[in-house]
Amino acid sequence: MTITGIDSTGQSPGGNLLPPERTAAADDLDAELLAFESDVAAAPISVIPVGIPADEAVAEEFGEPAPRPRWWRSLTWRDALAITTFIAVALFITAPLWLNLDHELRDDPQDQAFFEWMLAHGARVLTDGAYPFFSDRMNYPDGVNMMANTSVLAVSLPMTPITVLFGPHVAFNAFLTLALSFTGISWYLVLSRQFVSSRLAAWVGALFATFAPSMISHAGGHPNIVSQFLVPLIIWRVLELRRAGRAVRNGLILAGLLVWQAFINLEILFMTAVGLGIFCAVLAISRRRREPGEIKAFLRGLGVAASVALTLLAYPLYVQFFGPQSYHGLPEFVRYFGADLGAFTAYAQRSIAGNSVTASRLAQNAAEENAFFGWGLVILFFGLVVWMRRSVAVVALACIALFFGAMSLGPTIRVNGVDTGVAGIWSMLHSVPVLNSAVPTRWALAIAPMIAIVLALGCQKASELMKAQPSARGPVRVAMVTAVAMALVPLAPTPLPTVQMDPVPDFVTSGAWRQYADENHTVVTLPLPDSSYPDPMRWSAYTGQDMRIASAYALLPNQNPLDPTDKSALFAPPWRPTSGLMTSIKQGNPTPEITDTRREMTLADLRYWKAGVVVLTPQVRDIEMLRAMTDLLGFQPTWTGGAWIWDVRNLVDDPSATLK
Repeated sequence: MTITGIDSTGQSPGGNLLPPERTAAADDLDAELLAFESDVAAAPISVIPVGIPADEAVAEEFGEPAPRPRWWRSLTWRDALAITTFIAVALFITAPLWLNLDHELRDDPQDQAFFEWMLAHGARVLTDGAYPFFSDRMNYPDGVNMMANTSVLAVSLPMTPITVLFGPHVAFNAFLTLALSFTGISWYLVLSRQFVSSRLAAWVGALFATFAPSMISHAGGHPNIVSQFLVPLIIWRVLELRRAGRAVRNGLILAGLLVWQAFINLEILFMTAVGLGIFCAVLAISRRRREPGEIKAFLRGLGVAASVALTLLAYPLYVQFFGPQSYHGLPEFVRYFGADLGAFTAYAQRSIAGNSVTASRLAQNAAEENAFFGWGLVILFFGLVVWMRRSVAVVALACIALFFGAMSLGPTIRVNGVDTGVAGIWSMLHSVPVLNSAVPTRWALAIAPMIAIVLALGCQKASELMKAQPSARGPVRVAMVTAVAMALVPLAPTPLPTVQMDPVPDFVTSGAWRQYADENHTVVTLPLPDSSYPDPMRWSAYTGQDMRIASAYALLPNQNPLDPTDKSALFAPPWRPTSGLMTSIKQGNPTPEITDTRREMTLADLRYWKAGVVVLTPQVRDIEMLRAMTDLLGFQPTWTGGAWIWDVRNLVDDPSATLK
């Protein structure tokens, strides 16, 4: 997805006409997708794939094999410096987590606890041979469908040594930091080796693709979404499918990347596939007469990739969509999460030019600020598109970005917080199977890579213009640096805000819980874990998931007795009397009268969960919850390891036991 700085008329940026026999080459996809190099500005500029010396390019043109040097052998000090910057910025952003290991993410602690639990699950798969696609270690006895809940197995499995040695909390910090670092490095290497020759252009593009406001927003709780280091590789390998004679090799490489990404985040893979599908279709139509053989080569390679990937993913996808605890579509209110049209020219709260008041008015929450690009970048992006409008690739990227932007607006369009009542494109799609599991606002997240590629191409073209016209070098450099700085500096990210997390009680860390909970009994916490109280999931993760807990914060199927066909997802298990009572008390509602009927329902819930012990830690409204549970059970708790506990094994195990 790039251009070379040579437009379709065969002119260089400086206006020097190329020899007529080179026009066809300039029209080739290599001229659209691969950068060129020229040591003499006044000389004709030839189209040469990036990273391949001229003699090797000639050899390839005549069909002679020419070994391409490995990327690590071609690393220069500029590459090392660029790679270092991505690691440094990633550490800068995540520094509050590393400097305060007793802190958690301020804006999305529930997802941090969720992914810490998932990292513990991956470690348990390797250390204990646990089944990877389903677990009953939380939400017992129903369990959790891991494929339907972003289990990040492609990350949690290789990170097992870190999780086992340092714990899931440190492993989460490493996951987030490495996700940002690897994404930046991957974008830089692909851009600089495949699409542009200017290292600076590749660095600018990769920097924005990695640390765009939407990426920093998701870094506040969604490391699976910022783990996009495979996206540039997938883009590169999809474009390589057009090369004849390599269908099996290219297809197998692409299939491996697709399977790998599927076990990190399917949503990112789906959006990448849609964008690439549109882009490749446009390029195929524009080149069908000049290069008729490319379509056949592409389809052969795509067939290999699709057949291998689908074969390997068939069982995991079956579990995801039809296995136990599977669901069909996100909750309806989530399917209405659309980006505000006013957000596209605003600044996110984690950008240095942004503020939380404006951002909160234009986004659902701090973790979903997907469409914040700012006026400067919007103007620069469309200016670059107009400047490079003769490139089919650039125009295609711009159109896909606009299409994704329209998709992100959701079923109804909002402008600066006001619902216009105008239906968006998503109104026709949000109930379609598979699409009903997508969050519409996240389509704006996929715009950032396209902007990044156009930025890299624009910087590349400016670089070539300065080479071709030395007299214009100063004005062009000043204009480009000023435009890029005005667009990107206001978007510079700030470190992730954190707060001190509630400590894991000694009752858990000391192993005292093992006296009450085993393979036949669970730990029931007050309140039961959900999005507002995810701490018990962290406790379970700290025990290597030896501790099974009732309830969970996860995507679970609705069990609506009034509509048994409703299988849409909930972010917590279906309501039960005891969990509903404790959540209500925690929210500040008055405690209802404790009747014999309530006691019978509580006992039924405890038996359903196979509770061994009920645990209450110090927190808001803990006294009210303590009194309510004591009245329900009929006996006082004991203070053990920093928590109030009720031993309920006799009540649960004895079918004749009652509560009075």
